Amino acid sequence: LFLAVCAVGIGGTFQYGYNVSIINAPTQHIHRFLNETWTSRYHKELNPDLLTFLWSVIASVFSLGGLCGALIGGSMAIRLGRKGALLMNNIIAILASILMGISFPTGLFELLIAGRFLIGINSGIGICVQPLYIGEVAPKHLRGGMAMGTSIFLTGGILTGQIIGLRELLGGESYWPLLLSSSCLPAFAQLLFLPWFPESPRYLLIDRGDELSCAKALKRFHGSSEEYQREMEDIQRECFALHGEKPKKPWQLFTDRGVRWQLITVIVMTMGQQLSGINAIYFYATYIFEQAGISAEKIPYVTLGTGACECLTALTCGLLIDYVGRRYLIIGGYLLMTLWSVVLTFSLTYQELYSWVPYVGMTSVFAFILSFGLGPGGITNTLIAELFIQSSRPAAYMIGGTISWISFFTIGMLFPFIVTGLKQYCFLVFLLECSSVAAFIFLVIPETKNKSFLEIKKEFHKLNFGRN
Repeated sequence: LFLAVCAVGIGGTFQYGYNVSIINAPTQHIHRFLNETWTSRYHKELNPDLLTFLWSVIASVFSLGGLCGALIGGSMAIRLGRKGALLMNNIIAILASILMGISFPTGLFELLIAGRFLIGINSGIGICVQPLYIGEVAPKHLRGGMAMGTSIFLTGGILTGQIIGLRELLGGESYWPLLLSSSCLPAFAQLLFLPWFPESPRYLLIDRGDELSCAKALKRFHGSSEEYQREMEDIQRECFALHGEKPKKPWQLFTDRGVRWQLITVIVMTMGQQLSGINAIYFYATYIFEQAGISAEKIPYVTLGTGACECLTALTCGLLIDYVGRRYLIIGGYLLMTLWSVVLTFSLTYQELYSWVPYVGMTSVFAFILSFGLGPGGITNTLIAELFIQSSRPAAYMIGGTISWISFFTIGMLFPFIVTGLKQYCFLVFLLECSSVAAFIFLVIPETKNKSFLEIKKEFHKLNFGRN
């Protein structure tokens, strides 16, 4: 089971984290490439406003690709299977890597834009399908820890991208095309290792009606043990409860009263995760580090600490989630982020009055990131898998992924204006958002630890129908 998590993770959420991270290192080199290409092609210098626009397109088209990937990821998981969708997804990553790699030698920045769009599609599909596979193969007593593999590989991708993007490695002027095209390596790794693992047993029995293949897959994961028997009985119960119900389309969930509050929960948690202020933290991090006396040359190495923080917290959350439970961790994470938003606002407001205040700000940056990783960063995807039964789960991930990418794109577009208008007080907006989401989770979401998907469905029955 552990190896299966690794096999799906390396070509799944690892790609998302890696490609979000690596685009930051070669920013100046890409600017120079755009200028030189434009001058060579049109025999005039590139207008600064147009340069900013082209760079914005290169950076933000990844989100547009991610949105497209989220919209098709669920359908691919139904048609090709969870494993088949992930394997096919690697073809997109390899094509994207080729386009980004040849953009510099060919002098075509349009290929760079196309490559970023395709790698966005790859990431959108991966974020949708990987948690589906892990959530379905994991036994319920390990489901939380295994589902945290999604977050662990995502943060691992961010950290790896930060390391590879250092100027001593592939972040230098001569190597940035190799840096961007290195996305093919995780894809090749998944194509090499994932075929050795079976398809999701739940998908095989419930969606395809293939009981023999389901039994073989379960034996591969659990052997001929009591765990195998328990999992088989659990899948058969869910299959019987569905009465042959086909996988639902996303729009069908909006008219299904039986999943009303589960759907509201997905929307609130997904938007809450993206709008929690984590992007503001990374925006202000460099400024806060400079105020603490760290030189500009050393800031990239300090920034590695933020990536390491996220990765460490995801690992810690993976160890705790099946012992402490989902509710305590995610509510605690949001409440801690609320606290650190107050501290950050204070430190940014009064940093020039006292010499020690910038160090409080720097500590708060790491504390905020740790709090995010402990709760919202890791548990959101885990809960989406647990709140829905087999027929609704792919559609729920399509909806959650779509909202996540739209929120990601929106905050990227609006955040500079929020900072300009509110300056350091922007964290007070995030304070309100974090506390509101914590209150919603406390009032609405039951604990899902050690419960089957059918048991969790019964927990929501009263909310959805107003009776026992």
